[in-house]
Amino acid sequence: MKDKEYILKYKECKYDELSAEDLELVKAARSMTANSYAPYSHFQVGAAIRMADGTIATGANQENAAFPSGTCAERTACYHAAASKPGMAMKKIAVAAFTDGDFQEQPISPCGACRQALMEYEKLHGPIEVILCGRDSVYLLPSVASLLPFTFTEF
Repeated sequence: MKDKEYILKYKECKYDELSAEDLELVKAARSMTANSYAPYSHFQVGAAIRMADGTIATGANQENAAFPSGTCAERTACYHAAASKPGMAMKKIAVAAFTDGDFQEQPISPCGACRQALMEYEKLHGPIEVILCGRDSVYLLPSVASLLPFTFTEF
């Protein structure tokens, strides 16, 4: 038996350290929190995906009284991207959450279902960089795979 270790390397930065392109994507994700329908959790999440052609697809979480019929912002955005630009690579995703009158202090991360959904598109078209947004700082990750070790890869 061997002990093994998984190490996640990521960058943490302030908003003023982002490139103009990344800042535009982050602003889109943050603004999408206002489009969230979250009357039960009051946890408003927005996501924005930069496509290979430079366009941005967006999504917000949508809850439903028939829980768990709603969907997360990340899946809303990636399905919007895939439906509007079939076959086009998704290059980056930014995710932000707003609750209790302010953005989440710490950057938030997609749930497991969203990670797996995004991973399928990453497997098809190459790495999707991840930008996780907090109130004052962001985490930059090289790919969805870095968030989902031991992913399903045979599909």
